[in-house]
Amino acid sequence: MKTRLQGFTLIEVMIVLAIIAILALMAMPSMQGKLVRDQIVEAMPLADVAKRPVAAAWTTTQTLPDDNHEAGLPAADRIVGNLVSSVRVEAGAVHVTFGNRANGAILGKTLTLRPAVVEDAPVVPVAWVCGNAPVPENMTVQGRNRTDVPAQYLPVNCR
Repeated sequence: MKTRLQGFTLIEVMIVLAIIAILALMAMPSMQGKLVRDQIVEAMPLADVAKRPVAAAWTTTQTLPDDNHEAGLPAADRIVGNLVSSVRVEAGAVHVTFGNRANGAILGKTLTLRPAVVEDAPVVPVAWVCGNAPVPENMTVQGRNRTDVPAQYLPVNCR
């Protein structure tokens, strides 16, 4: 009488590994998008360094600073972090340039935060419009949008 060995053949194991590899490759692009969006969200607190003085200038003088110096900030290339290579103020808009250890998909790209104000009511706080997001109703957005981060990587509030 012949006894059969229990277990899987090499072909069966290879087929299972091939199926797992195909599924992993299909999941990879959506995973990278999430990682890049997480890096953008992680970098945004550094933009707060520039947003506060810009908003304060609007509240006190109803004008927006033209550059970092007018906002009382260091040079753009001195405001850096793990994921950010510079934070620049230009006509009130805050431009965050990704660099250093940022993902290659956003390396060298810029995300703009523009102040939205009610021009005839300076007591209304400044609202910040991220990237390509729509402007709040009855508000006027200031500054130029220089966002060149691909839309698929922008957080939901920046699209």
